[in-house]
Amino acid sequence: MDELHTLVAESACRDVGLAAADGVDRNDPDGLAALFAPDGVLVRPDGTRLVGRDAVRAAYAARPADRLTQHLVCNHRLAVQADGSVRSVARVLLVTGRWSDAPTPRGRPMDAPPQVGVIEDRLERTPEGWRIAERQARFELHFGPLAG
Repeated sequence: MDELHTLVAESACRDVGLAAADGVDRNDPDGLAALFAPDGVLVRPDGTRLVGRDAVRAAYAARPADRLTQHLVCNHRLAVQADGSVRSVARVLLVTGRWSDAPTPRGRPMDAPPQVGVIEDRLERTPEGWRIAERQARFELHFGPLAG
């Protein structure tokens, strides 16, 4: 793959990863599921393995309607692999709250301290465009008791 095609593939895959975070935050299970390959796999931080768009859609549709999330994605690194797929690794800061809490000039209150996680994707080019073939999500840090 030449340099231009590499840059185009990496940009498109970065957009898919950001759109997935946005789909969760906007509570759009259909939009999120559409970003996966038909037989795509999502391994959630708790180890739950979702296989296929229907499983992804159902899991995110079952979220409480009041759940408010913001996934802040950063340190996004992408690389085209020898087989033509793209490997993506991004750090994520997850902040949660509730839509039912009244907004203030400072926003709504957080439910709990933020968590820091990692999302690792393998994306493949499909007739629909780049899609997530496999996603592994995990948390690496949370706010716990401070060491004395």
